[in-house]
Amino acid sequence: MTTKPKAKKFRIRRSSPLSRGGAGSGAGASAAAAAVHTEEQAPAAVEVEQSEVHVGEVSSAAEVSTEEGIDEIRREGLTGRQLRMARRVAQRNGLAPTSDFDAVRLLRQKGIDPFQRSNMLELVVPGAGEGSVQPAPQNLPQTVPQPQRNLPSNEFMSEDARAREIQQIQRDIGRRRRKKTMMLLIRLAFFVGLPTLMAGYYYYGIATPLYATKSEFVIQQAEPAAGGKLGGLFSGTSFATSQDSIAVQSYLESRDAMLRLDADEGFKKHFSQPNIDPLQRLTPDASNEEAYKIYKKNVNLGYDPSEGIIRMEVIAADPDTSRRFSEALISYAEARVDNLTRRLRTDQMAGAVASFKDAEDKMRLAQARVIKLKEATGVVDGTSVVSTRVGQISSFELELAQKKLALQGMLSNERPNRARVAGLRGDIQRIESLIANMQGELTTTGKNNESLARTSSELLVAEAELQTRQLMLSQALQQLETARIDANRQTRYLSLGVSPVPPDEPTYPRSFENTILAFLIFSGIYLMISLTASILREQVTS
Repeated sequence: MTTKPKAKKFRIRRSSPLSRGGAGSGAGASAAAAAVHTEEQAPAAVEVEQSEVHVGEVSSAAEVSTEEGIDEIRREGLTGRQLRMARRVAQRNGLAPTSDFDAVRLLRQKGIDPFQRSNMLELVVPGAGEGSVQPAPQNLPQTVPQPQRNLPSNEFMSEDARAREIQQIQRDIGRRRRKKTMMLLIRLAFFVGLPTLMAGYYYYGIATPLYATKSEFVIQQAEPAAGGKLGGLFSGTSFATSQDSIAVQSYLESRDAMLRLDADEGFKKHFSQPNIDPLQRLTPDASNEEAYKIYKKNVNLGYDPSEGIIRMEVIAADPDTSRRFSEALISYAEARVDNLTRRLRTDQMAGAVASFKDAEDKMRLAQARVIKLKEATGVVDGTSVVSTRVGQISSFELELAQKKLALQGMLSNERPNRARVAGLRGDIQRIESLIANMQGELTTTGKNNESLARTSSELLVAEAELQTRQLMLSQALQQLETARIDANRQTRYLSLGVSPVPPDEPTYPRSFENTILAFLIFSGIYLMISLTASILREQVTS
């Protein structure tokens, strides 16, 4: 590669004719022709603007081929990183390139791929100094150099070839899409369509027609005969019987109700008939657990807490049997409602009888005590005796006061009548003595020398206790009568809202709805399995 002289005008001196360059020196000939043309356009080129005239030379064929090779490498569109790597590889192999493109050209002439991975790894090796020891070569397997295949292609694709390649890629993409779509359809047909078809065939062709009898009933509470203002606040509402309703619902869904229905109406025998399909049929020697599973599927109950209504649906293979099963279960529910309050009523009656008996015994004891006190003291009515004595003492004290006043009036005279004074003084002494005797009778009297006040007090206490026992006896008698009335009447009763009427057409199976439901279920299962498998595949391959 020649360096152009830094001159505005120069002259070419030929030492040989133009045809000597040969066919391979096309670039040199063109350059010479351009120079001659320049010389023809400027005949006054002898006058040089600079102080020295530079003389150019025509490039040789090797130089021209070098330029063409560099131009081809430049058209390859190599990046700056690749060019710098090529220069370092060339320097490592002892070459002296004039540029990065020339380094690529020189390496390719020697059969070295500057962009091979092994060459790039060889660049990352520390340089050996004067006293350094070169590491021993390792006996690793080496790749076989293939210069023609390792070099990047310099071929250019035409528009027709590019269109053909694009069409081929589009055909491959369409073929893969069709294949994936076909595989998806096959999986959907196998995992979704086939199970749905089998379910539809069962519901439309094999399933036994079943008849459902529906009924509704409510448990009500009898209002009390004489309730207070707050006593009947919740009476007659669903809150008063919610526990009873839930208890009845639980009983009808229990094994006890199933066993009783089987004993009364032959539940197992009905569902063991040969005309029932195998999925719903019981074996003749079926256990109670198997029969209970069928019972839970064919007896459906629901409780509405806002209205207190129990809704029941009984399913059987024929309408009459469904009606009989429903009526039997309703009778069981009514008996259960009676049993829920029977113990309470029995306990109330027994408690009322015991209370009345105890009150009667205690009243008799109090009455016997009063009689005993009256016989012991000889006082029939202590209150009247004491009040009579107290009245007499009051009258005598009044008379005593009058006598004393009369005596004081007579003694106030200068010459009182002694006979009258002596009489008054005698009356006063006699009255005082009488009052003292009467007061003594209040404190000490009776056969046992007991005071009348104490005797009357004990008698009053005994009579008060007798009155209390009599009152308690009357209350116990009233409670006994109330408990007897409650025991004789029903406090909870079942009121039938919707009577069980057998249908004239089969209620189950709902073939179309059940088939659609089976399709949705199988589709959801397939979708979940597909998503799980794709997520696991992505986690494993990432």
